[in-house]
Amino acid sequence: MAISVSVVLLLIILTVVFLRNGALKLSHAIVCVLLGFYLASTSMAPTIQNGLSATAEIVSDLKP
Repeated sequence: MAISVSVVLLLIILTVVFLRNGALKLSHAIVCVLLGFYLASTSMAPTIQNGLSATAEIVSDLKP
């Protein structure tokens, strides 16, 4: 649960930065959000979740 909350917060921060810089228009952000909701309701959702979890585990195991 903590990983998904962290990812959501990171994506929100990135979206705000892109909106303020003019690199991302509001309409594009809305389309991205809708795409996320539709992907969450498809059969690909568990695969995406497993991939993100595996990536987060690999990154957390890295030692600087």
